[in-house]
Amino acid sequence: MARVTVEDCIQKVPNRFRLVLLAAHRARNISAGSELMLDRDNDKNPVVSLREIAEDKIGLDALTESLVSGLQRVLPSEEEEDAADEVVAAIEARPQTAEPDEAEMLKALQSDRDGAPDTRF
Repeated sequence: MARVTVEDCIQKVPNRFRLVLLAAHRARNISAGSELMLDRDNDKNPVVSLREIAEDKIGLDALTESLVSGLQRVLPSEEEEDAADEVVAAIEARPQTAEPDEAEMLKALQSDRDGAPDTRF
């Protein structure tokens, strides 16, 4: 039963590592008393979680978010999240600098090799 279930799950979650994380997290939730989305059929919690994933009975995005928030040690405050969003927006709004062409790169490397004039004094 489990082999067929895993093969069905790989179609939904192609990354096997992510599948293991999600299924284990869901199995822990079931052990903690979370409501089952389908009949148990005398299966253990890991098999039930895999069957739920295979049959699209549980939202993978919600399960992923639950997993990530459960693993976080420090939860950011709303002010910190807003500040981080502002920083990201500012970085994205900056104009992109053009890549130097080959001649400019060669000139800069040669000046580094030859020793640039000392302008500190």
